[in-house]
Amino acid sequence: MLLGVNIDHVATLRNARGVGYPSPLEAALIAETYGANLITLHLREDRRHIKDADVFAIKQAIRTRLNLEMAMTEEMLANALQVMPEDVCIVPEKREEVTTEGGLEVVGQFEKVRHYVGELQRAGIRVSIFIAPDLAQIQAAYDAGARVIELHTGAYADAENHAEREHELQRIQTAAKFAADLGITVNAGHGLTIHNVAPIARIPQIVELNIGHSLIAQAVFLGLPEAIRQMKEAMYRARTTVSA
Repeated sequence: MLLGVNIDHVATLRNARGVGYPSPLEAALIAETYGANLITLHLREDRRHIKDADVFAIKQAIRTRLNLEMAMTEEMLANALQVMPEDVCIVPEKREEVTTEGGLEVVGQFEKVRHYVGELQRAGIRVSIFIAPDLAQIQAAYDAGARVIELHTGAYADAENHAEREHELQRIQTAAKFAADLGITVNAGHGLTIHNVAPIARIPQIVELNIGHSLIAQAVFLGLPEAIRQMKEAMYRARTTVSA
């Protein structure tokens, strides 16, 4: 299982004081050195954390894949076609939200999604859709041309009790199998920590996790290399338990 390290909140910390540190570029290079399989960035429309210059600098410097999360706007499309990341993950975005809430509505804007996916794919960029574990939305994503999805694990991570968490886990398991049976590559992320990642990592159809906030939060106390090591160990143990 691959780990994408999202370094958005290194930029959040930098921007809090309006200075040049800590450096998202430095964080990306450290993450690569200590086990990240790809680097994930979300260039939001309001540029509240990652800036355009960060994206360009990191794309030029890293040796692994750049996974650029972005809203489905013409500005972001033009930006992606200039940066040319290996991956783009289309996410819903609202200015007033603290973090990405829920998955992209594909069914209700099918033609727009199909056009957007096609434009990126024709440029040679692999396209993923950040999506709720909803079968109708997954089918629509497939019909729109997407061959990668990232399942939103937020409802699972935020569940208030065991029964609710098990219900959300079952939804993710069902969605992952449904998508994989269609031929879709299945990733997952949002709200995952070393304490709740194992059940998600055990789902055999999920091949990649993108994790940011909890890793950067742990890095404040442990350092980024140790935070990544602990997360990868938790993922590895969960995965090898399935294999055994």
